Amino acid sequence: VQLQAYGGGLAQAGGFLRLSCAASGRPFSSYTVGWFRQAPGKEREFVADIIWSADSTLYADSVKGRFTISRDNAKNTVVLQMNSLKPEDTAVYYCAADRARRHSVVGFTYAYWGQGTQVTVSS
Repeated sequence: VQLQAYGGGLAQAGGFLRLSCAASGRPFSSYTVGWFRQAPGKEREFVADIIWSADSTLYADSVKGRFTISRDNAKNTVVLQMNSLKPEDTAVYYCAADRARRHSVVGFTYAYWGQGTQVTVSS
């Protein structure tokens, strides 16, 4: 499956952005799809994931209550709605997918990765 992440950009603190991860080649129905992010000089970190078939979600504590991950069946897309943005949310965001239908906060368990999309939050 090929992944395409888009929707990044510049937002002010307290604002919002919406990221999308589109799949081509295979439907997401048998995958877990996750979002990770990497800020300059920092390690990649887990943001959220969704087990598509169960519509089950998991969030990092740092984004819980502010970010929402969801699926769009018709578009075969996973959406990350990011509200109440903070400057510390600034990073390159990556979507990833794996056929194992379980939550995972560990990047190397995901077999497929999209290109990153830059999110910059100004204070």
